[in-house]
Amino acid sequence: MKKIEVSFKLNGKNIVVETVPNKRLLDMLREDLDCTSVKEGCGEGECGACTVLINNEAVTSCTVLAPQVEGCEVLTVEGLGDADSLDKLQETFIQSGAVQCGFCTPGMLLSAKALLIKNPHPSTEDIKTAIEGNLCRCTGYKKIITAVENAVGK
Repeated sequence: MKKIEVSFKLNGKNIVVETVPNKRLLDMLREDLDCTSVKEGCGEGECGACTVLINNEAVTSCTVLAPQVEGCEVLTVEGLGDADSLDKLQETFIQSGAVQCGFCTPGMLLSAKALLIKNPHPSTEDIKTAIEGNLCRCTGYKKIITAVENAVGK
């Protein structure tokens, strides 16, 4: 299959990647760009483990072809913060004990980030709605919701 170039912004940096047209964004991020926070769970857009932000919208990257991000801004957890300067959501997830196995955490963080970009003062119901596409087998969601509430000072 003939390769194509895809130009986009990844975690604030301009990127040009050569890929095949039928490669999923999930695979390009993990395999070609070392964004291993993006996890494959179901491969069908049902579990939220592969959630990234595309132009500040939470999207399951397993349902997006890599060429579809041409000209877009993509954010993964690698772009949220680093060890020296965590994003407020990362801090509150840690402080609230909102992680156990950690598999769903990147998707939860990015779904919550998309919500807070649009609505800096969400209600508890808004938070529940924002993360409803992200499945967690460990925490039961209470600590995750608390972490997002703590990030906005509730």
